[in-house]
Order: sequence, then C-alpha cells, then structure tokens
Amino acid sequence: MKKKIILIALVCFAIAVFFIFDLERYLTLESLKTNRDTLLAYYAAHKLVFVLGYILIYTVQTALSLPGAAILTLGAGAIFGALMGTLWVNIGATAGAVLAFLLARTLLRDWVVNKFGAKMESLDKGLKENALSYLLFLRLVPLFPFFLVNLACGITSLSIRTYVFGTMVGILPGSFVYANAGASIVSINTLGEVASPRVLFSFALLGIFALIPAIYKKAKAVKHERAEKTHAQRVP
Repeated sequence: MKKKIILIALVCFAIAVFFIFDLERYLTLESLKTNRDTLLAYYAAHKLVFVLGYILIYTVQTALSLPGAAILTLGAGAIFGALMGTLWVNIGATAGAVLAFLLARTLLRDWVVNKFGAKMESLDKGLKENALSYLLFLRLVPLFPFFLVNLACGITSLSIRTYVFGTMVGILPGSFVYANAGASIVSINTLGEVASPRVLFSFALLGIFALIPAIYKKAKAVKHERAEKTHAQRVP
C-alpha cells in the first residue's frame, strides 16, 4: 500500500512539474523551428545521449498522457530524419504506452474503472474476440485518442504481449507520416497541414483493413450458426 501511494505521488509530482514550469511552451511548432539548429548541433556532438534522452522524454510524455506527442514526433523527423525518427518514436511511444497500460491495470485501475468502466464493455468484448485486429483498428483510426486507448486497454483482459505488438505495429503509419513531415519542418506552418483530411482518411482505411480478419471471423460464425439452424429444422 505504501509503495502504491509513493508511486501515485511521483506520477502526480511529474505531471505537476510539467504544468507548473510550463514545459509545454517548448513543445510548439515555433519552438521546434527556432531551436532546430541548436538541437542538431547537440545531436552531432552527443548522439547516444541525445537519442536516449529523446526516447526517455517520449516515454514519460506518453506514460503520463501529457500533451506534445505530435511536436515530439515532428522533432524526431527534423533531427534524426524520417526513418530513424520513426524508429525512435516507435520505441518511446510503445514503452510509454506499456507504462500507461500497467498504471491503468494496477495503480489507477479503480479511477479508470469509475471514469470509463461503463463504456468498456464493448471494447473488452471486441478485444476478447479479435484482440490484435481490434487493437490495430483502435491505433490506426484517429477517432480514438492514444492516451484513452492506453488506459482503457489496461482494465480489459487484453494480454500485454498482444498489446505491445499491436501498439508497435499500429502506431507505425502515423509515426512515419509525422516524422517524414518533420524532416521538412521549414515548410510546415501548422499541425493541421500534417494531419490533413486525406491523411486521416488513409488511416481510417488502414483501420478498416485491420478489421478484415475480425469481420471474416464474424461472418463465418454467423454462416455456421445459420447452417446449424437450417439443419436442425430439417431433422424431424
């Protein structure tokens, strides 16, 4: 119990520090453009430290559901390039998502259940029947906030192995789009230019594609059920 209280206090302290010191002011498009040359110079001189520091920051931001993920991902592309930026983002975001998942499953379970429990029945059912397909759909379709999926999955019966793999794969397209855009950061004026309707529509199509195995499985089950009913009616 004492360990739980200490961990909750640390989480609250970290969130409080973020907002009290207004660290969000560094996570803006303007700030990234202004400080890009400085960041590039530091990266050139201290590559390993910079990469590890970046992954740590992204992990903490994701685990605590703090704002700034889009800017951090653009920053990865601006500093590391599209491909390596996507890789470091994927590692940091996946690690942070796993921590958020574990927090929701342990320390914050009661709060998450009270807050979202009534809405989790359909989610839990979908994950039980087609865990990977359903999780990929949730990760790919931008209608579902990343932090909310992390917390919601934590109170379901989803296995952590499936969660890690589904998250790692599911966030790749979005991470690449933003990191690739970040590689040309000078030409971006607003975040809306990156998350254009065309890009969001593409993500939605990918999400629907991820559900194809689940749809096929459901259709097969319905067909089998109808066949059994037909057979039962024919038997005297």
